[in-house]
Amino acid sequence: MARRVELAAELTTFAIDTAYTSLSRGKRVGELLVKLLFICSQNRRRSLTAERIFDNVDGHLARSAGTEEGARIRVTPGHLGWADVIFVMEKRHQDRLRAKFRQELVGKRIICLHIADSYAYMDDALIRQLETAVEAYLHDNQPGDARDRTR
Repeated sequence: MARRVELAAELTTFAIDTAYTSLSRGKRVGELLVKLLFICSQNRRRSLTAERIFDNVDGHLARSAGTEEGARIRVTPGHLGWADVIFVMEKRHQDRLRAKFRQELVGKRIICLHIADSYAYMDDALIRQLETAVEAYLHDNQPGDARDRTR
């Protein structure tokens, strides 16, 4: 009986959190948001651009972080736990995440976009490449779909 009460409380908390997040982002209550995390080295150009262009688009929330010590925002276990899908710009970012956060990545969907560090922040060519690379994954993504992919 105590376990049932515990589960009911957890479900109620989840429903309230989902409704609050949905309402605060202009989404209908009950509509699930897909959380996208974009990772590059410094979180100054590629991943930050991706966050800016995909946040609040078609029910997606986007955040970004970097793998390096001097990153604008450095990736933490909290970022990885928050994300439904993790996009890395290069394979080395994926390797760094796996080396440092192996446990936090269990069951997480990781996609390598293979986008080199040769663009400025919000560069038109970078935006086109991000849109092309990410679009296919946005349409078939479901929260909790635990697939580790590299292209």
